[in-house]
Amino acid sequence: MMYEQGLLEPIYSFLNCETPDKWIEMASKPENLSIILRDHMICELKAAQSAMFLIRKYAVDKPSAEQLSQWIKPYEEFAYKKVGDLASLKGKSNVSKQITVREGCVYGQELVDKMVLLIKEELHHFYQVMELMEKKQVQYELIEAGRYAKGLLKHVKTFEPDALVDKLIIGALIEARSCERFAKLAPHLDEELSKFYVSLLRSEARHYQDYLTLAELVSDKDISDRVRFLTEVEAELILTPDSDFKFHSGLPN
Repeated sequence: MMYEQGLLEPIYSFLNCETPDKWIEMASKPENLSIILRDHMICELKAAQSAMFLIRKYAVDKPSAEQLSQWIKPYEEFAYKKVGDLASLKGKSNVSKQITVREGCVYGQELVDKMVLLIKEELHHFYQVMELMEKKQVQYELIEAGRYAKGLLKHVKTFEPDALVDKLIIGALIEARSCERFAKLAPHLDEELSKFYVSLLRSEARHYQDYLTLAELVSDKDISDRVRFLTEVEAELILTPDSDFKFHSGLPN
């Protein structure tokens, strides 16, 4: 596959386990293409929504928060209400609005810069998955969320700044796992899908690093114990039986 091997080394060091072959076998079956693509598309939207939530809650003033909501709204309208299509979403992933960082937020600019770039890229990926679905005649229907993100988020601490640090570490884990699965799944798919998944690796790897960098910046103490704990939780979700097959699901039954 055409990507630098070194790109994935930090991902494998960070994650506690690799995706089991049994999941790859399941995901490679032609009859599961629809669920993989539909869930992947929604995962891209959720990644953008999570980043937007962090900016809105922790870093910007109210007008900027409203601008961010409007930016992501057309994608939510399509995903949840089937309003819009490829033509209406074309080029919408770019944002040129001025985002104003809240006064006194020491990490605000860094959070905004990294998360706005992430949102742009995730919304563009959402659109690319839409295009692939149309090409492959995969009908879009919304699917229920799996256990993965919920299983991680239930461990978020309830006080700040630890809650934000946990959310950032979880963001890093989700991006790292996505990157690892794209790389592992790509050789088992048709050429078009394989190339697409390989094309996502660099941005997903950078997103994971950006989340970790922000977690270290925000935290008032060393985060390694928290990283260790949350990576163990993540590995358990990946390695334990899971009857609900999704892009981030656990071991298929």
